[in-house]
Amino acid sequence: MASSLHCSVSLPSSLPKFSIFNNKFFSFNPPNPNSIQSSSPSLSTIKSSSSSSSSPSSMSSISLDDTAMSIDNLRSFFNLNIGKWNGSFYQFDAGGNLLQQVSTKLSVSSYGEDELMSLIQSLYIKQASSNTSVSGDDNDVEWAEYKIKETNMFTVDKYQQIGFFPSEKAFALRYQTAGMLDNVLRQGVLGEDDTGEESPRNLKLPSRRPSIVCENCLYSLQRDKRARAFHILEPRGTVDMLIIFLEERSEGPHPLLESSKDTKNRITPFLGKWKGHSVTKRSGVYGATIAEADTVVLHEMNDNGQLIQDVSCTSDGANDGANVTTNVHWTGTISDNLVTFDGGYQIILLPGGMYMGCPVDVSKIVEQSKSFHLEFCWLETPDKRQRLVRTYDVEGLVVSSTYFLETKL
Repeated sequence: MASSLHCSVSLPSSLPKFSIFNNKFFSFNPPNPNSIQSSSPSLSTIKSSSSSSSSPSSMSSISLDDTAMSIDNLRSFFNLNIGKWNGSFYQFDAGGNLLQQVSTKLSVSSYGEDELMSLIQSLYIKQASSNTSVSGDDNDVEWAEYKIKETNMFTVDKYQQIGFFPSEKAFALRYQTAGMLDNVLRQGVLGEDDTGEESPRNLKLPSRRPSIVCENCLYSLQRDKRARAFHILEPRGTVDMLIIFLEERSEGPHPLLESSKDTKNRITPFLGKWKGHSVTKRSGVYGATIAEADTVVLHEMNDNGQLIQDVSCTSDGANDGANVTTNVHWTGTISDNLVTFDGGYQIILLPGGMYMGCPVDVSKIVEQSKSFHLEFCWLETPDKRQRLVRTYDVEGLVVSSTYFLETKL
């Protein structure tokens, strides 16, 4: 469940870089290392089953020179999103506690051909109760429209730094601000009564200067349904809030997360042994596959009520013909909905078989000249789970994305 599951490889410093914001990424000046290192606290204790000459970093020599934009991938990304989505928007605090729930609708279409293709998205937000008819008739419900910035060949790479997995139906991207999420809360919770005193007591608006807004999207393995998870970090490098959109491409009722306030119930579904496969791609719609690996993950509780995690990750050896296995052992302390692992990585347990992972304090990771990553996991059925991990360098720029599909043994 923790960052060690990423089984990340060392990447060359020659990867394309883009400014994440016009201003500084963090409120301090991060160092500029000569190479990218992993933020996983446990990676310093990794034991490889092969010699050092066959380390995972050798996979970084796979060619990364194919920088031509893929129109086919872009079209596939558009087709994956096009349609009318009924959704439920959930806002959680940094401890995984539910703050708000808002009903949403998303209308997605496209226009243009080839390099001129663009994706148009209109988000409709169910108005706060004070703005809707007291009759409760659905026909009287008001929906506020919010136009999301168009997506095209330029924006998906320059601004959103997309990580796209066409076959797996998963993608990750970033936003420059939390404006869209702020708008959902103001329209759906505050409505026209944005006076302060009449605001819901537990309402928390996103930071006006978020350091990172990351979206990880996983599609259902069974239905035309998806979960979009947003990490929102503050400039100082800590979690501001977490957001989940649970959406279904249909005209039916809005899908809902299964509620669970019991911490033990939230973590129990993840316990046991999981076996799966991972694919890592560098940032960009054109992103080539950097590495693939087989993973075996064991989660169990010890007598002290701590979460023990053992991970075995074996590369496919496609580059040099040698399979490389790494083994990682972690111990995590559980407090309510949080699992905090030694070294400063945390898992925030959410309802509906979901969790989101991130460093406790990104600024401390960056000060150590290490990269970091954000993770979203969706256990849709008791024996299948998907995970998407997005890796950032010390300057807050996206380096790669990794998709996992795992089955419970």
